[in-house]
Amino acid sequence: MDVSSQMLAFVKVVEMGSISAASRSSGQTPSAVSKQIGHLEDHVGHRLLHRKRAGVTLTEEGAAYYEKCRAVADKYLEAEAHITNASGQPKGNLRIASSVAFGKSNLISVLPEFLDLYPDISVSLELTDRPIDLDEDSFDVALNFAEQNRKQNLITKKVMTNERILCAAPKFLERHGSPVTFSDLARFNCLRTSNAVGRNAWQAELDGKTYTVDAMGNFEGNSAHAVYLATLAGLGIARLSTYLVSRKIAEGKLIRLFPEYAQKHADVAVLFTDKRNLAPKIRVFVDFISNRF
Repeated sequence: MDVSSQMLAFVKVVEMGSISAASRSSGQTPSAVSKQIGHLEDHVGHRLLHRKRAGVTLTEEGAAYYEKCRAVADKYLEAEAHITNASGQPKGNLRIASSVAFGKSNLISVLPEFLDLYPDISVSLELTDRPIDLDEDSFDVALNFAEQNRKQNLITKKVMTNERILCAAPKFLERHGSPVTFSDLARFNCLRTSNAVGRNAWQAELDGKTYTVDAMGNFEGNSAHAVYLATLAGLGIARLSTYLVSRKIAEGKLIRLFPEYAQKHADVAVLFTDKRNLAPKIRVFVDFISNRF
């Protein structure tokens, strides 16, 4: 047993008044506690206790050493209390990374509800479409597409069912017409995402068959949200997530093209590290965001 544990045992013996009382309090045998004190005395090179039938008393050296050990015990109890509280009460700063589009369209609007539920938590949010490494970037959680998780040590929990669909503003279609077949898209102005590998090879599924076209046009944005705004402005045809465009389609501000086509497997997920010893602030956020959407 290490010296720090022996020091804690020494403090307990002094404060309980006897080795037998300390052993009952700690769930150890009297001989085990006595052995710890003996090892500590060997370590410091001084007798620390007078062992008597009625209990123990401190030697002169033991009294001076006890004050130092008491300070160590206080720090230990303080640390233990802190981690015990942390394991039960959600609190602290929660660092979240979210894709720009999902953060702006969905996440930010529900944060007041989450923070009302957990007033001891604060949130630090970064909206980004760059690849995120939770450990290296010091984020607690990330909200992104489930398909983007390439690391085995990350847990992926589905937040929202999502598909990518093709759409355009009515004014664009009035000026340029509508594609009749999926391959016709090669003749239209298609809006690209600049920093997403493979995102501009548009695919759609119909009756078990996959159709692909390379999106080409005079505009690209560094986030899906930028492409979404460009689509609303009438710049061209875009492939965007249903969570982002469904409302605008219902309002008639965007028109869905090829309703029979959809690219699936684009669910939104919350990513976090191993569930073991998960901090309460992370656990409650994962549960909240999963249930909320």
